[in-house]
Amino acid sequence: MKKETKPRLVVIALLIATFLTAIEGTIVSTAMPKIVGDLGGSTLYTWVISIYLLAMVISTPVFGKLADLYGRKLMFTIGTIIFLVGSGLSGLSQTMEQLVLFRGIQGIGAGALTPILFTIIGDVFEFKMRAKMQGWLSSVWGVAGIIGPLTGGFIVDTISWHWIFFINIPFGIVSLLILWISFHEHIEKKKHVIDYAGILTFAICMSSFLYALTLLREYKHMTESIVSLFIVALIGLLLFIWLQLKGKEPMLPLSLFKNRFITIANVAGFLLGFILVTITFYIPLWVQGVMNLNATFSGIAMIPMSLTWPLAAILSGRWLSSKSIAQITLTGISSIIVGCIGLALLQSHTTIIWIMVVTAIIGFGFGLSFTAFTVAVQSAVEWNIRGAAMGSNTLMRNLGQVIGIAVTGLLLSTELGGIVLETSLQAVFSMLVLLAVCAFAVTGALLTKKGKELAVS
Repeated sequence: MKKETKPRLVVIALLIATFLTAIEGTIVSTAMPKIVGDLGGSTLYTWVISIYLLAMVISTPVFGKLADLYGRKLMFTIGTIIFLVGSGLSGLSQTMEQLVLFRGIQGIGAGALTPILFTIIGDVFEFKMRAKMQGWLSSVWGVAGIIGPLTGGFIVDTISWHWIFFINIPFGIVSLLILWISFHEHIEKKKHVIDYAGILTFAICMSSFLYALTLLREYKHMTESIVSLFIVALIGLLLFIWLQLKGKEPMLPLSLFKNRFITIANVAGFLLGFILVTITFYIPLWVQGVMNLNATFSGIAMIPMSLTWPLAAILSGRWLSSKSIAQITLTGISSIIVGCIGLALLQSHTTIIWIMVVTAIIGFGFGLSFTAFTVAVQSAVEWNIRGAAMGSNTLMRNLGQVIGIAVTGLLLSTELGGIVLETSLQAVFSMLVLLAVCAFAVTGALLTKKGKELAVS
């Protein structure tokens, strides 16, 4: 007798897991000054964040494909265990070198959580319910964005920074237990071929590329080692593409990109990821460096974005019953364009209220567009490649964020002050307007009869 999945319990398990990944970035960033004060190794400060992102970028499509081969529950469990082991080891770190290594392990596990979360939602719920579930998951990100810094500061001040990592363990265990009780899938038992060569070449390619970008951001000019890393990355990419075309069960089936929805969602996701990370990092810099306000006001400036994002995600779910994915995503990106224009018009005398209005508009746009794009990818493919499809989409968003940090870091020096900082930030924000317009143009390709049919299926 087949056991039946219990959707409500599945959602609870996924909400807990989402909270773990959502709060990780803000809570660790808040604690980093104290960590460096205890462990030393200030030169490795940025690597605590970078290695986590690097590991996550590499492991995301791998876990996405393995979830198609061996089931969502098994791969989600393995990813969560790796994440929790990395968390525990990070909490036990006695040196910055250890922390960087253990954060890499944690990042590998994190690469499984996001794509498989969305894949499970696609498996359990019908089309019209998927966006509603994305809204709930987005609301968790909003809550985490608000309480993450507060929680991190409280734990560091009253207990110890070690506990920002240890606290993940009980929540992760509860999430796994609930998922195993409530989620049941039926996997066809057959021998699978794991694309080890593809995984290895992809890891080499991404590691070389992202490390080269990190060094380029640090040195601000090309060196022989950076050029060598870019060459290795290019060779690795070409070899990876060849392997994916020839492989029996490739890690990232290139046939996915023949699908209009997946290609558009991935390209737009890359551009929007670039915009998102730039806004997240540089609005606080504007508030503190140009307006000369304290860090508290930086947090206040970003709060509206954390509120309007989940609200728009829920609204997106309701709209899918009457509007197409193209209409919803274009409306969302239009809001992002308006918000980026508002940022490009910032002056040193601009009030904090204006920035809050702008971040509210931008958050609304991201809530609409990211939710609808996620549902498009979930609904555009069958079960057997849904994990790989979600892995590719998450990969492109993460790549957009990693490359966004590297590129904007080349254009802007955080050591600048006064009018020079103001001018350079205005240039960065103006660039975001152009990127948002490009995302709008790419998404416009969804305005087809096929796009409308998918939106109401």
